[in-house]
Amino acid sequence: MDFTPRLRDTEKGREIFDPVRKRYVILTPEEWVRQQTLHFLVAECEAPLSLIGVEIVVPLGKRSLRADIVVYDRKAAPLLIVECKAEKVKINRQTFMQIAGYNLTLQVPWLMVSNGRQLYCCRWNAASKEYDFVTQMPKYNEW
Repeated sequence: MDFTPRLRDTEKGREIFDPVRKRYVILTPEEWVRQQTLHFLVAECEAPLSLIGVEIVVPLGKRSLRADIVVYDRKAAPLLIVECKAEKVKINRQTFMQIAGYNLTLQVPWLMVSNGRQLYCCRWNAASKEYDFVTQMPKYNEW
């Protein structure tokens, strides 16, 4: 997957252009993974850029958390939640518990977690009430 981001250096530090927010943001290790994942979703999964949200507030009980990426269907219902971690962060059960917690509120059929090196995708199976992991994320129109 060819990923050529738009970068610039400013007084604040290095920034990367976010095509969803349509502005430059500070380039952190997690932001790098978020931008790689956005590119993957648009270029490989063919998700429409106009149906993607970044850092979406998710009310969770008395707290509000932020989902890194949410992809919506054409009726504005969420289809996919993505949690991005910095490359040095290992993806483990706790990472999935975090995104599954978001899903208690959003009730989406697809979850994805990435640290830039590893990418895990799963689909909610309503019959078994479990997440089924897939080896490859299907195209957006198959979600």
